[in-house]
Amino acid sequence: MQKTIRIVIIEDDQILQHAYKQLIEDECGFQVVSCYSSFDAAEKKLVTDDPGIILLDIELPGTNGVQAIPLIKKLVPKAMVIMLTVYEIEEQIFAALANGASGYLTKDVSSAKIIEAIYDARAGGGPMSKKIASIVIKSFQKNTDSPLSKRETEIIKMISEGKKRNEIADELFIELETVKTHIKNIYSKLNVNSRSDALKVVKKNRLI
Repeated sequence: MQKTIRIVIIEDDQILQHAYKQLIEDECGFQVVSCYSSFDAAEKKLVTDDPGIILLDIELPGTNGVQAIPLIKKLVPKAMVIMLTVYEIEEQIFAALANGASGYLTKDVSSAKIIEAIYDARAGGGPMSKKIASIVIKSFQKNTDSPLSKRETEIIKMISEGKKRNEIADELFIELETVKTHIKNIYSKLNVNSRSDALKVVKKNRLI
């Protein structure tokens, strides 16, 4: 017999909260154990609720959804958190995923997609709406118009990992002076004068 999936909804829009609850409870094997309008209201009750899945909005009164994720993980480590939000901002998406969210859906997804996402997260997957998946994929795609050579790209990547010039020289089996020359050329091509500025440009333009 399939175990009932216990679900908590944290959403401050009462109409959406009710709609999610109705949608989920129409699905056999799902149980909405609690609904809250903020993480602050849910915090002291989550352990008792013992959810397997938490549907979490980002824009909440008090502690926002992204900030709430690590706090939720401490309270109920086994719970899978699915963000369900209007936000499609890259920084918000990656902050949520980095904080431990299992999935990220925009609120314009279909009812079927929400149900599918709950099953997917429960099975260890990482459900995302098409828009979010596209943003994530693009962010990992290296810029093919990079002004840096293959060796320069390799070196700036190692710098981004915190490696020192002598370590880079050792790993690449090249002279220290050669590394310094490459770094000088990298700064020139990126029009910067420091390591931190170079890394900012590299990150902004997805050069590694």
